[in-house]
Amino acid sequence: MVLAPRAYALAAALCLMLHVIGCAPVAPLVTKTSAVDIPAAWTPPTEAAALEASTASPGVWWLRFDDPLMARLVVQALHANTSVASAQAALRQARALRDVAAASLRPTLASTASVQRRSATSAALGDERSTGNSFQAGVDANWELDLFGANRSALAVTEATARASAASLGDVQVSIAAEAALAYITVRYTQVRRAIANENLASQQETLQITLWREQAGLVTALESEQARSAAEQTSALLPALETAIAQASHALAVLIGQPPASLSAVLVAGHELPQASDGLAWRIPAETLRQRADVRAAEQQVIASQARVSQAETQRWPNFTLGGTLGLSALTLGSLTNGASVVGSLLASVDWPVFDGGLARAQVDVQQAALEQARQAYRAAVLLALKEVEDALAALRGDRLRLTSLGQAAEAATSAARMASQRYSSGLVDFQTVLETQRMQLGTQDSVASARADVSSDHVRLYKALGGAWSSDHMEPVPNQTSRTNTP
Repeated sequence: MVLAPRAYALAAALCLMLHVIGCAPVAPLVTKTSAVDIPAAWTPPTEAAALEASTASPGVWWLRFDDPLMARLVVQALHANTSVASAQAALRQARALRDVAAASLRPTLASTASVQRRSATSAALGDERSTGNSFQAGVDANWELDLFGANRSALAVTEATARASAASLGDVQVSIAAEAALAYITVRYTQVRRAIANENLASQQETLQITLWREQAGLVTALESEQARSAAEQTSALLPALETAIAQASHALAVLIGQPPASLSAVLVAGHELPQASDGLAWRIPAETLRQRADVRAAEQQVIASQARVSQAETQRWPNFTLGGTLGLSALTLGSLTNGASVVGSLLASVDWPVFDGGLARAQVDVQQAALEQARQAYRAAVLLALKEVEDALAALRGDRLRLTSLGQAAEAATSAARMASQRYSSGLVDFQTVLETQRMQLGTQDSVASARADVSSDHVRLYKALGGAWSSDHMEPVPNQTSRTNTP
């Protein structure tokens, strides 16, 4: 068979295109995003060993506090918090943009229809006017061949961005769960402080009454009575401040769960103890913790997206090939479109190859490479921050546990001393200054114990958060990698 000159030209162009494609470099899209030497274990090892007593995972860690109301409020925050809802919308947007990029790899097909009315005037026929109609219907097709991977690189960017958005959603959920738990602990801690103040106020008022009786009996002077009254009023003055703190903490918790500030006033009633977490925790080595952390995974996906943008910028230096065409029917009447219409069609192949751009393409590659380095440093910072947060939480938990033990013993001793001083004062065996001092010590140590218990509970929350909370990398939607390709020049 003899080929026409046009066919020879087309075949030659096709061979040249395939040769160029084979020799075109394609930048790798996924590389190791490493940055920091990860320690083999946390410090101190004894603290980690102490927390290995249980095989429970830090999954839904809020259940480990054995407080149903706290668990319910945390779950409600995860579902109704505005930041979580915003992150969910951002994830839907990222996945939609990924679908948009995936659509660019496929041909497009569109239907068209048109009606045209023409009129003409002929001078040769005495300015006679003629009119006519033209009806057309058909389809248009277009396909960008993406021979050098520009669209595939764009898809890789959106895939990594969608994964980063999923991890960012997890990071928001972990943070909101921790914030809700900490706000709840603050409410309960302040309520405990209020109960302690009320108990001490009752004891001080009883002492004041005894002092007034002793003054009437001439056993003490007005000085002791005024000192007793001053101590009671000082304790009484703590109550309004504590009520304000309880209300403000309740308002903060209500907003976290997506409710009006005053909606929890009837729910967070007094009578609940400060929630305490069980000590058992299945420990993870640092490398496993980093894989569990949503913020670290989000930073890692941003590095992968930046790598894909570098590859995408590289492809802008190579030709862009597009195939297009139309196929349709043309007739003078509408009814003729289905019977006797003319078939019209066209085929178009175009190539766009920048020859000289003043260094624009190279500069765009440099821009994306600089952005890639920024993403790598952000990933490194996320890893270091994750390691620091776990170590800080461990150090705080260890120190607060020791502090709580000592304060508990001090509070027991102060309570016993205050009781004995009150009894001996009633019998006239000690002076009133001893009573005042022991009562102040009792109030201070009991308040310190409540603070230490709240700190231990808060340390557990921060530790669970530092370990990755309830988020898992399995929650990230798997996206098939469509960017892997090897070409030989």
